[in-house]
Amino acid sequence: MSILGTWSAQAQNKKLPMQVSEIGSFHIGGKLVEISGKPVKEVVFSPGSAPAKIDPNGNYLVEQMYVQYFIPQKVQHRLPILLWHGGGLTGVTYETTPDGRDGWMQYFISKGWKTYVSDAVERGRSGWASPDIWPTEPQFLPIDNPWNRFRMGSGLWNDDPAKRQQFAGSQFPAEGYLNFMRQVVPRWTTTDAATIAAYTQLVEKVCPCVVLVHSQGGQFGQKVAQARPDLVKALILVEPAGFGDPSKAEALKNTPILTIYGDYIDQDSRWPSIRKTQLELNQKYINAGASVDVINLPEIGIKGNSHMMMMDKNNLQIAGIIDEWLKKKGFAK
Repeated sequence: MSILGTWSAQAQNKKLPMQVSEIGSFHIGGKLVEISGKPVKEVVFSPGSAPAKIDPNGNYLVEQMYVQYFIPQKVQHRLPILLWHGGGLTGVTYETTPDGRDGWMQYFISKGWKTYVSDAVERGRSGWASPDIWPTEPQFLPIDNPWNRFRMGSGLWNDDPAKRQQFAGSQFPAEGYLNFMRQVVPRWTTTDAATIAAYTQLVEKVCPCVVLVHSQGGQFGQKVAQARPDLVKALILVEPAGFGDPSKAEALKNTPILTIYGDYIDQDSRWPSIRKTQLELNQKYINAGASVDVINLPEIGIKGNSHMMMMDKNNLQIAGIIDEWLKKKGFAK
């Protein structure tokens, strides 16, 4: 297979063949935090039910992370692949596309990878903590926000296709945009240390492995790999918007790294700077002896990809490029 992949439009719409021998899940990480000095209150949990007294004082388990895994019947690769999502999102990022097609999770399972998908700390099935434990307010995204920030189109989102300003040639399935927004969850900007701690415990539990990260997850993937380069054997950065520690670049001298970017970056006010920061860090990795590859998709003839390329209409083609890179690095058959 060439680096462009072999996925036709017809193949994109077919369900991938998957034979799975085991599906499971677990929570990992977390710590106990004690709350005190709060008044006891009565709560009616269901209309017409008797009130229950709730004492909010005591120990709470917080900062845990949810992980789901899939083991193919025929495992083709000795290492599992871990899929880590971006900011304000959950593992659903990889489970499906907004218009109902298979996601990268199904792709890697179908290729014989043991596949792990997680909801980071404070996201989705990992749960939320009391405001008394996380005192800062979460960030919420209005419907209009990701439309241009994730480079799907310009201006504001519009339900009317005739008034919608989508980029020419965009691969993002605009008809599923509201389904995408249904996946968005609150995001704290003060829980990075807790998230890194949970991801580190995950790596220590299931790795050595390949780690694939997206957007905000770029920070988590790189810093965890820097802390445990013995366990993270390859690192795939899909439009990273969070970064590793430049002072610890040498830690990744033996870790192959792929950084991949979509389209319309030069038309955006933020993304040229974000990409520049990662490329400068990549050079530090290279200077330390690391093998680093950068793929700008438009430069190899693949155009129209948004920040959410794992959901774009050609998402399986992009997954194929990643799979091909892993083959070349000796991680895939």
